[in-house]
This record gives sequence, structure tokens and C-alpha cells, in this order.
Amino acid sequence: MLLGLDHVQIAMPLGEETKARAFYADLLGLSEIAKPPILAARGGVWFSLPDGRGLHLGVEEPFVRAKKAHLAFGAANLDILAGHLSSAGVPVFVDVCRDA
Repeated sequence: MLLGLDHVQIAMPLGEETKARAFYADLLGLSEIAKPPILAARGGVWFSLPDGRGLHLGVEEPFVRAKKAHLAFGAANLDILAGHLSSAGVPVFVDVCRDA
């Protein structure tokens, strides 16, 4: 029987680990977790969310940006987070939400 969601993996381009760390760790505050050595050689980077679930960014070559795939984080103080992202130069868009 399923117990819950352990992690989500999304694709990233080869060599973009520094950008991923800058966004997910430095800007959003997620903790990076070490990939198993056998997987580390493939590139990519893994993070731990505050609830212990994982966000895995795996290298995909050739990389093709997904059109509809996305992450949806829960957040407290959304206005503060949006301001934090905007001040770092990250575009913030208001879209429909599941609770609307």
C-alpha cells in the first residue's frame, strides 16, 4: 500500500546545478541532500523540502522544457515570498489556484 509521496523529479539541462542551487537552496531555502555516489556522476541535484519530501532535479539531454509540468509549493506569507522572489529578479505571476 502507498504511504505517501516520497519525492518528485523534474528535468534540468546539463551543467545547470549552480543555477538550481542558487534558486532552490539560496533563494527558497531548501536543503541540498547528497545524491548516492552512483547517481551523482549523472549530474543533477537533490533537495529536501521542510516536510522531508524530496525534490530531485535530474539531467536530461537533450533537455526539452515541459509545457505543463510544474511544481506547486505550499507557502505561508505568499505576499512576502512573492516580494522576496521579485527583489531577486524572479518573475512572479498570479495564476488560478485549486482553492479559488
